[in-house]
Amino acid sequence: MLADRQIRNIALVGFMGAGKTTVGQIVAHLLKFEFKDTDRLIEAREGSRISDVFATRGEAYFREQERGVALELETLSHHVISTGGGFIVDPANLESLRRHALVVCLWASPETIFSRLQHQTHRPLLQTSDPLATIRELMQRRAPSYRNADHLVGVDFRSPADTARHIASNFSRSRNPSAREFSGVGALNPSCPPPAQSAISAPS
Repeated sequence: MLADRQIRNIALVGFMGAGKTTVGQIVAHLLKFEFKDTDRLIEAREGSRISDVFATRGEAYFREQERGVALELETLSHHVISTGGGFIVDPANLESLRRHALVVCLWASPETIFSRLQHQTHRPLLQTSDPLATIRELMQRRAPSYRNADHLVGVDFRSPADTARHIASNFSRSRNPSAREFSGVGALNPSCPPPAQSAISAPS
């Protein structure tokens, strides 16, 4: 339960292109928190872009760096943390985040993700002949991990500013012992279905 945890940060998780960086920066501004992006932290340490890390060191090496970052984040307070799309697929990373942060998953449909990413060339996992099919497959594979977040927020029909206000408001409530416990997945957007297989693989 949230009341049993020492929540002092917000961690945004979810698929690439869901808007974690944009929303996270707005939330940080609203709460007067600092903002950190796990991919940018890794890039700074490696001295190269994530795509180059994948190309030269491989995905396994990159995931190892994510685990190291996850442990270091546990020392932070008053931060909004944007994580990479596969960050919480590693259960240890999710458990680490839950020690100090309210974990919020931003959820968008595969079509929305594709429309946002189709012209980007720095996404190593999407360099395939059919990026939309790859997005659907990856989202379906990662859905069980995303459902383990404290909250799922649908962003297809929400502006980043609106999404950020919801998250900031509910973070403040999560730190109030007298506030009622959240209802879980979809609590910030009851009309948004949880990412069950049908919701992922079928166009909305």
